[in-house]
Amino acid sequence: VTPEVIAAHHATRIACDVVVDAFTGCGGNAIQLAMTCRHVIAIDVDPAKIAIAKHNATIYGVADRIEWIVGDSFAVLPRLHHADVVFLVGPAYLNQNVFSLQDMRMGMFDGIELFKIAAAVTKDIVYFVPRNVDTKQVKLLQESNEEVAEVEFNYLNHKLKTVTMYFGSLACVGDCAQQGEEGDESEDDRSHEQGVEDTEGDTTH
Repeated sequence: VTPEVIAAHHATRIACDVVVDAFTGCGGNAIQLAMTCRHVIAIDVDPAKIAIAKHNATIYGVADRIEWIVGDSFAVLPRLHHADVVFLVGPAYLNQNVFSLQDMRMGMFDGIELFKIAAAVTKDIVYFVPRNVDTKQVKLLQESNEEVAEVEFNYLNHKLKTVTMYFGSLACVGDCAQQGEEGDESEDDRSHEQGVEDTEGDTTH
């Protein structure tokens, strides 16, 4: 479940022509993306969730901007001809002390392999992951993408809720980014804290 204010924040930063929501679920992220992007390709393997997402998109008035695909993202992504941005969502895994992308299993693939599949579509990727993610793994992702990366910490009511990793032209490398406190990042590893103080309701994804 993505808090709506965080989903809206992502959509503002992603704003582009064509974006892929690779694991759309019930459409919370796709709906917000449709408010800032011309065309959203929303994928989910569960037809029941797609049906709910379509209904939600109609309520929000953005159904005409979203293309729904029932299918496995690992099969669909390589067939896409063009997308400006791919938006990826990792599972919760909050029962672990540290969330590892390599431990994230989706069929035959892990979180690193998922990123590589997305990187074949576009270098501009957003990876939305649990708050307990090992952020040092951003280096593993950069090795496969060869692009600047930014790690953003998303807060609600002064509590860390989630972490968002931006790659390619979406990464903030200006005044809004600062070096990590541990001092072992390369100059292309940027991180900063994104504080969100809105308490509006959650949307599903």
